[in-house]
Amino acid sequence: MKNQLLGSIDWITIILYILLVTMGWMNIYSATLPYEETSVFDSTQIYGRQLLFIAFTIPIILIILFSDAKMYERFSFIFYAIGIILLLGLFVFGVTKKGQTNWYQFGSFGLQPSEFVKIATALLLAKYLSFSQVNLKNTKHQLLAFSIILIPVFLILLQPDAGSAMIFIALIFVLNREGLPSWYLLSGVLTIVLFFAALLIKPYYIVLLLITIGSIHFILSKKNYRNPINHILIVMVFSMFTYSVSYVYDSVLEPHQKDRIEVLLGRNVNLKKEGYNLNQSMIAIGSGGTTGKGYLEGTQTKGGFVPEQHTDYIFTTVGEEWGFAGSVTVILLFSTLFLRIIYLAERQKTKFSRIYGYCVATYLFTHFFVNIAMLIKLFPTIGVPLPYFSYGGSSLWAFTILLFIFVKLDANKINEW
Repeated sequence: MKNQLLGSIDWITIILYILLVTMGWMNIYSATLPYEETSVFDSTQIYGRQLLFIAFTIPIILIILFSDAKMYERFSFIFYAIGIILLLGLFVFGVTKKGQTNWYQFGSFGLQPSEFVKIATALLLAKYLSFSQVNLKNTKHQLLAFSIILIPVFLILLQPDAGSAMIFIALIFVLNREGLPSWYLLSGVLTIVLFFAALLIKPYYIVLLLITIGSIHFILSKKNYRNPINHILIVMVFSMFTYSVSYVYDSVLEPHQKDRIEVLLGRNVNLKKEGYNLNQSMIAIGSGGTTGKGYLEGTQTKGGFVPEQHTDYIFTTVGEEWGFAGSVTVILLFSTLFLRIIYLAERQKTKFSRIYGYCVATYLFTHFFVNIAMLIKLFPTIGVPLPYFSYGGSSLWAFTILLFIFVKLDANKINEW
């Protein structure tokens, strides 16, 4: 059985995982190295604790690889129910950090359940969509699929943790892949575009543009789809949304959320306050040049100019010390992992394994894209860790479990005929 397992495992995925985790620890070590010489195994230091977290991934991986692959589909609802209970428990037993009640504290160790609920949600969504009678063009089936995603989203938003909640929303790409009408996805993209456009342009001009686009679409549509009422309703809905943006921005969003949007838009930014983190991260990345300043030689990193550099801003260490060449190498490694997962997902023998594989790729890519995009001013700063790089036991273990469940499902496909 051992030899059969070793022969069926996708070692390319595992090698990519090992490379990313190793490079991640190296950057955490550089970002948190104290001036006094100390052991890499010093558990009082951040890099020492991260090394312990990495060590604990070994038994986690072995348990997953030697478990019954069918268990993940069979008990997906139980995993999901446990995840929801853990999220609910935060409102009673959770610890508040930086205004968010999203942690359980056990002595010096903290656990963030939302990271693990991502896995449970992916498993249950894959289980539900794998039923032969499920058709995502059916409204009832759409509502059930959306409910699986939105229940944890609602509970996470109450913490409040908009960054983690947004990662769940990205599963709409998986639903689209499995037959959800594309207009859902297009509507979501248009809503985001209109939100930012309404902050930069007078709503009157945007509404005129919407009317123009709607009219052109109506004229160019085939006769079977030329329903003037639908076109008018769509234009009206998006027009009302456009006019509501200013109210939402002024009366609903928290001050820190507005600050992050102001930083992204480059308006009224105080580089000593709300714009400080982003400005320092861009300085650090830009100062690396082509080949970087050298490992452990980053002046911005050594000087501690970038707050939380070992967590959400870990990629700034890569940019400063490894330069453009190192940054591209990390991006290529991540991209190779995403493409490999998608390739493996497409060759699965069961619908459950394929859909779960796409959930894994979606989660990892969304984390990767948002984390790096927010460092180069393409996305608001929302506190999303970089997989396998950012410090933290919860995120490392969750990303490890997420990936290796799929590795196990892929290894088991010879038994799925």
